[in-house]
Amino acid sequence: MIERIEDLPDGVTGLRAGGTLTKDDYVRVLEPALQEGVETGSLRLLFELDDFEGLAEEAWIEDVKTGLKAYAKQRKAWHRFALVTDVEWVAKATKGFTWLIPGEAKVFSVAEGEAARAWVAG
Repeated sequence: MIERIEDLPDGVTGLRAGGTLTKDDYVRVLEPALQEGVETGSLRLLFELDDFEGLAEEAWIEDVKTGLKAYAKQRKAWHRFALVTDVEWVAKATKGFTWLIPGEAKVFSVAEGEAARAWVAG
């Protein structure tokens, strides 16, 4: 499940995800939220990931499409990406691939959530 986080500074797009992510999560929530941020010309994304169980089978293709679109077509609009998670393997993987993420990217623990919000808004 992915849901919007509404109580963020102006210009910050916030998403909270957990459980098993589905194609519907991508199509109805993630992709429209990213598009809104891209349209501003300066996407600042806060992504909180808790209790992650993985991607449903049909979500893998959407995940790849979303990633490729962000990297190839929307790269210039990405300003900052903050991942907030205590899911260790996701944090490590993200840190290892920050060079592929458009704009600046940082990984924060859940305890550092306020710092993540301040950083992504800055």
